[in-house]
Amino acid sequence: MRSRLLFGIAGLATLSGGTMSEAWSQRADVAEEPAPERVVVVGSRGAPRMATETPAPVDVFSGEELTQKGFNELTKVLEFLSPSFNYPRAASGPSTQGARPATLRGLGPDQVLVLVNGHRRHASSLITFNNTVGRGTVPIDFNTIPLAAIERVEILRDGAAAQYGSDAIAGVINIVLKEDDHGGFAEAQYGETERGQGETKIVRARQGLAIGDSGFVTVSGEFNDRDATNAAQIDPRYGRITSQLGDSPVTDVNLMLNAGVTLGDTTDLYGFVSYGHRDSKMNPLYRGPEIAPAVYPQGFLPEVDLELSDVGGAIGLQGKLGDWDWDLSDTIGYNKGNYEVVNTTNTSLGVASPTRFDGGGAQYSQNLVNLTVGRGFDLLAGAHLSAGLEHRYEAYELSKGEPSSYAGAGAQGFPGFNPPGSVDVNRHALSAFVDGELSLAEGLDVGLAARYEDYSDFGSETTGKLSLFWRPLRFAALRATASTGFRAPSLQQQYFSTVTSQRLPNGTVSNVGTFAVTDAVSRSLGSSALKAETATSYSAGIVLTPLTNLNISVDAYHIDLDDRIVLSENIQGAQVTAILLANGITNASVARFFTNAADTSNKGLEATARWEEQLSPNSRFTLTAGYGRFESEIRHLDTNPVLPQIALLGPSSILLITAAQPRSKTFVDGQFDWGALRFAATITKFGSIYSPQLSTMQEGPTAVDLLLRYQATSSLNVSLGVINLGDKYPPRIPDNTGRVYSETSPLGFNGREYFAKIGIGY
Repeated sequence: MRSRLLFGIAGLATLSGGTMSEAWSQRADVAEEPAPERVVVVGSRGAPRMATETPAPVDVFSGEELTQKGFNELTKVLEFLSPSFNYPRAASGPSTQGARPATLRGLGPDQVLVLVNGHRRHASSLITFNNTVGRGTVPIDFNTIPLAAIERVEILRDGAAAQYGSDAIAGVINIVLKEDDHGGFAEAQYGETERGQGETKIVRARQGLAIGDSGFVTVSGEFNDRDATNAAQIDPRYGRITSQLGDSPVTDVNLMLNAGVTLGDTTDLYGFVSYGHRDSKMNPLYRGPEIAPAVYPQGFLPEVDLELSDVGGAIGLQGKLGDWDWDLSDTIGYNKGNYEVVNTTNTSLGVASPTRFDGGGAQYSQNLVNLTVGRGFDLLAGAHLSAGLEHRYEAYELSKGEPSSYAGAGAQGFPGFNPPGSVDVNRHALSAFVDGELSLAEGLDVGLAARYEDYSDFGSETTGKLSLFWRPLRFAALRATASTGFRAPSLQQQYFSTVTSQRLPNGTVSNVGTFAVTDAVSRSLGSSALKAETATSYSAGIVLTPLTNLNISVDAYHIDLDDRIVLSENIQGAQVTAILLANGITNASVARFFTNAADTSNKGLEATARWEEQLSPNSRFTLTAGYGRFESEIRHLDTNPVLPQIALLGPSSILLITAAQPRSKTFVDGQFDWGALRFAATITKFGSIYSPQLSTMQEGPTAVDLLLRYQATSSLNVSLGVINLGDKYPPRIPDNTGRVYSETSPLGFNGREYFAKIGIGY
């Protein structure tokens, strides 16, 4: 079985292009390699098509393109391959360090839909509650998918809620898994920074097995262990380094099994399952000697340890009944995170306080049952119709920490979870869609989709999409889309409640209470039940293929998002203190809640180009370039109905939404294959970024990455690489604690890194 239907429609075509690791490793001579053809499925339920024939822009990256970069996370890799993908490197938030949020087109981490083999990937149980990019969002954890398991990644840069459902406002990312029925692959990587930090050890492996004459099982795994990096400088208050500013130490173990087998003449059984386990540590802000002199006379740096478990998968049957293709599947997802706080104290308990606390945790699960049918029509060339039904069940649970972790002031750095009531909630959603495509004439295609979704907890939404692709000339095509979209408020956003210790924009450290929208505290402060975010999106572009080995695309987009769900401003003052005390809250002086306070507008321009040339019988050159420019603004901001004198979003929170991601990104990636050698180089320039610490815009960094690969034998290859060749850091900021770099930098704080890899294919 060599095909995989996307929700029951046409099978996935195998991507022959890019640089498939097994194919390249089997031979040193590249003379007979054809020009790559990048075939995609996401964005269309009809037959797979070339990336240059899609009505909306789609980026396609092969498995080897992802692994040869040398980064230890999928999110880091995609940041340097796609013009619109951004991976913020926040260092001081336990939720951010655990879930690794990423964004598309300058929107939020939860405004992009992630699929695995065309099936909805579950969200993280963790919510981003610190003052970083994605504040108040619930991300998808890309890094639970082992890189060795990936055949390709497709990034649809266009609103697609009518086609795929809630969350697909900025676009859709489809991770397509390998379908090997024989052979294997293994790779070991070692690296560290020039400062001798961040020691990284990675082992990846994959094995394909046949099931009879018509099936396969592909097993992939990855072990990834990375030490901490620290770019903090000497704290002038104490004459020594007191903070940790950089990547947290993390150990990831990720496994993936993908399988399929033909049953009879017209039916296939398929399925995949993933398992991930992460142990990571991060450090909140340093506490001086005055905080707990009897316990830590020299001061202390708390540590938050996160243990994360993740399971996902799908099982399904697909087949043909008459002229109709059908697909019936069940998809599951489960994510659980538990926090432990060490090297800390609860000052309210005095010298009797423990120094280690169980901070509690959260878990999220989902189950989807989906039936999709579709067929083409011979009488209408290029015509295709799909329809489907889906039922989704979601559940969210928030577990309290041990009582001593939240008593009084709570554990320094991370008071344990202490929701005022039990948080064990669930909901159901039922959706129906229809999706059609029609070729009105040769080179002129029209698509129309509509979807209705009904949620048990907030109501229903209907969305639609119209797309057009027209090729008036052999070498030029025009494309455009118009769509409406929505994102349902997550259970996490509706029910999350905790008190955390945070550094406020004025530089002080305070306990901040985040209260559920249904909580009496939130109601007293002006909250109301959350509504769905709704969006209207427009895009238009041109695709040029002047040569068979050169393609260029330029696309512009505009997204208006209404009732955007945000975490309110940190609200404080005499009135707030009185409300907190009246509700029995004594361990927080600052409060906030989730609200549909903002209407935003995002617009931008994206351009990509790819050129490949066979220079000689033994050499090939590939050049890829990308550019993205992004603008975001608040169109409307609601007034707090209870405390109108206190803004729901202040200037700093607004800028986190509109300017804390790069305003632009430009990259050029070149690859030269000559016999057994491969040399690759990437130059990436990030645009200006807002720094909360400076309350101003900063110039974005430029990174240069290099790779040299040698194919020693038909099965053995060796690689050496440098990440951030210029040893670039974010612009320095004035800080009296030694934390001299802004956390909004997309480059991170690691400086120059070196890595070496050895791989075996068989």
